[in-house]
Amino acid sequence: MTMMTEMRNKAALVLTAAGSSTRIGTGIKKEFLPLGKGSVLSEACSIFIRTLGKKLSIIVITYPADKRTQTEEAFFSDPDIRRLLEKHSIKLIFTEGGGTRQESVRKALEALAETESGEQTGFVLIHDAARPWVNTEIIEDVCKAAEQYGAAVPAVPATDTLAATESLDGGKGLDGQEKIIRSYLDRKSIFCLQTPQCFDFQKLLAAHRAAAGENRNDCTDDTTVWTAYYGPVHLSKGSTANKKITFATDIPGGTTMKIRTGLGYDLHRLTEGRKLIIGGVDIPFEKGEDGHSDGDVLLHAITDALLGAAGLGDIGELFPPSDDRWKGADSRKLLKEAWQKVKDEGWKLENIDCVIALERPKFLPYRLQVRESIASVLECPAESVFVKAKTGEKIGKIGRGEAVEAWVTCLISHL
Repeated sequence: MTMMTEMRNKAALVLTAAGSSTRIGTGIKKEFLPLGKGSVLSEACSIFIRTLGKKLSIIVITYPADKRTQTEEAFFSDPDIRRLLEKHSIKLIFTEGGGTRQESVRKALEALAETESGEQTGFVLIHDAARPWVNTEIIEDVCKAAEQYGAAVPAVPATDTLAATESLDGGKGLDGQEKIIRSYLDRKSIFCLQTPQCFDFQKLLAAHRAAAGENRNDCTDDTTVWTAYYGPVHLSKGSTANKKITFATDIPGGTTMKIRTGLGYDLHRLTEGRKLIIGGVDIPFEKGEDGHSDGDVLLHAITDALLGAAGLGDIGELFPPSDDRWKGADSRKLLKEAWQKVKDEGWKLENIDCVIALERPKFLPYRLQVRESIASVLECPAESVFVKAKTGEKIGKIGRGEAVEAWVTCLISHL
């Protein structure tokens, strides 16, 4: 019988992703960076599902106050994640983090305790979402040690010479102060702690509650909390490969991220008897776009921009007007299919900027609805999409109300 089938009760996983990621210097939260088939966040999680299977009953993911949507997007960027959750009947909840890691974990534990799964949870694993290279052996070893002792943490021996220092008045050195070595530490007894850290769930929750009640906010990880109220934490085998992403250089290739821009353009004649559809939104008007599909000029331009940026052709190649399958087609479905091809190549959307040229009707009242419509098709935040409108100033085909045009630029990235 394997260790996983011997573990008492169910296990829960808390993924901490509520930090600000200021030190990575990419402008993108590190857990959201593309990695493998998805993101750093999805890579950090999927190995737990594959290792623990049905022994894992629930996953709790913490996120920063203003990044719920982006966190969910990054998590589901791996197309296999949803299938794995369903296969093993694993519940998933997202909970807003706190001002410190300690507070974020406590809030996650409280959220877990409020669920039906919390009553079944014997052990909880706390893992840094920015550690995407954890492996099955580390997870199994820490679970086995926690089952035996109540608390365990993977660790690796220190390899550098370690020194305790003291600061001198005046001068500037490390941390803005002049420092000298005061003593040396015996590295034979020094270990670097990693995650996942595994604990008896009810005891860890009680320890976090006690620490919060005493306003004890100096706990840098969960072993610190456990030790303060329950005693020693046992070490299990870690790995130097199980590193935490802190700086851009921690990612293979460093800051080498492929960035591409795309340009899309489309024009449609306006004619009576057709709907005016812009960005997937029906806009009341006496005329609409003439076209083989529904004629959505903006979604057609977006489709071309994304396909062109990824080097995957254009809308005419993918959905030729000579093919009756696309007659009257919903352009939202065409864009979704094209975007899936782009995503399958590992590309991630950074932003889209659009310009609509339309004399009448006024576009501004519909702009937010159009942005949200496009964002829903591309499964991205509305903040990543912007749309502006211009008139033809009564000049030319646009000014005479004979046509509508759209120009689109997009930025996509690939790590």
